Amino acid sequence: MVRYIKAKSTGMRRTALAEKKSKSNGYSPRKKGPAGSHYVICVKNQDYPASLELRKIYQLRSDASAIKLGMLRVVDESGEDYLYPEDHFIAIKLTPSIERALRSAS
Repeated sequence: MVRYIKAKSTGMRRTALAEKKSKSNGYSPRKKGPAGSHYVICVKNQDYPASLELRKIYQLRSDASAIKLGMLRVVDESGEDYLYPEDHFIAIKLTPSIERALRSAS
């Protein structure tokens, strides 16, 4: 014999998937500029050997129009910020103590 159980309520419950929240921090140089301080490492310096040093950490500046063009606004060796191709850099996340040390050194 098979028994059927009648539902005690009508309506819909939220599923676990609908309640999930995104855990992404959304950081990408292409997506947005720095919300605080964001840094990149130079991995290519062709055409800019006097301005960029390979394997050096550089600070990013926010520039939405540059990002649309595939460029990043970077503070270079001159201490000024200029546009460079995005593929010349890799984004990095620094620990708070390293970030403080870099800020106090400049």
